[in-house]
Amino acid sequence: MKVTIIGAGNVGTSCASLLAQKNIVKKIVLLDIREKLSEGKSLDISQMLPIIRSNTQVIGSNNDYSKTKNSEIIIITCGIPRKPGMSRDDLLNHNAKIINFVTKKSIFFSPKAKIIIVSNPLDIMAYVSYLTAKIDSSRIIGMAGILDTSRYRFFLSKELNCSHTDIQTVLLGGHGDTMIPLYRYTTISGIPLMEFLSKEKNQKIIEKTKKGGEQIVNLLGISAWMAPSASVLEMVESILHNSKKILSCSVFLNGEYNLYNLYLGVPIILGKNGVEKILELKLNIEEMNLLKESANYVKNMIKKLHNFNF
Repeated sequence: MKVTIIGAGNVGTSCASLLAQKNIVKKIVLLDIREKLSEGKSLDISQMLPIIRSNTQVIGSNNDYSKTKNSEIIIITCGIPRKPGMSRDDLLNHNAKIINFVTKKSIFFSPKAKIIIVSNPLDIMAYVSYLTAKIDSSRIIGMAGILDTSRYRFFLSKELNCSHTDIQTVLLGGHGDTMIPLYRYTTISGIPLMEFLSKEKNQKIIEKTKKGGEQIVNLLGISAWMAPSASVLEMVESILHNSKKILSCSVFLNGEYNLYNLYLGVPIILGKNGVEKILELKLNIEEMNLLKESANYVKNMIKKLHNFNF
C-alpha cells in the first residue's frame, strides 16, 4: 500500500509524519520540486520510525514522479501558501497551473489512485484536478470540510466549556467565508445545540470559525498545517480501512442539492472507492439560500479561472 504526498512544505511533511506514525501503509513517497527538501524531511521522519515502532517506509524525491507509481492515494498539498494580507482567491491562477501539472503527472503513474486536494483555493483546485485527470469524480476529493468542522467544534467547546469530543456537526459550502456550519444538525452528546446556545450567539462562533485560518496566518505569517494534516489523515484512514465515515468534504456535484458542475462541501460517505455516496440533507429555505450563495461564489471563481485562459 503506497501513499504519495506532493509538496514537502509544512502540510505535506506533517501529513507524512502523522501517517507514518499510524503504521498503516507500506510506503510513503514525499515529493517536492525543491531540490533536497523532500529527501531531507523524509530522512528526518525515517529516523523517528524506530522509536515509534513503525514499519512504514518514507522516501523523498525531487520531482521524480516515477517513484509515485501505483499509489493508492495521492495527496496534493503543493502551491503558494497564504501570507498576511492574502485571500485564498489571490492564489487562484498560480496554484491552478501547479495543480494541473501535478495532477497530469500523478494520474499518469497511478491511474487508479484516489486524489485528495489540500491546496487553496480548495474547491476550485479540486475542480481543476478533476478537469485535468479525466477520471470519475468520486476519486477526487477536497479536504476542507473536516478542517472547518474541527475549528467550529473547537470554538464551540470553548464557548460552552465542554469537551469538543462530545460535539457533532455537519458543514456545507465552500472553504472560507462561505462555509455553512449547520445549527440544526449540531449536537452535544446527542442534545441539540439550541438547548445550549442561541442562534445569534452561534452565528458569532461561525464568524470566528471563518476567520480561524486567517488568524493563524496573521500570527505565524503562514497558513496552518497541523489541523489540515490531521484532517487529511482522517480521510486517508477512511479510504484505506474502508471505514465509510460520514465526513464533510468538497466533492463534485451534478444535480445534488440542485447544483451542477462544481466542487462544494457536503456530507459524504468516504470508503475504499472514494466518494461512496453524497448525502442530501433536507435543508430549510434559509440553509438552502446560504448553500446557493456559497455555490455562486465558487462559480464566480471558476469564471475567473476561465478568464485566465486556464
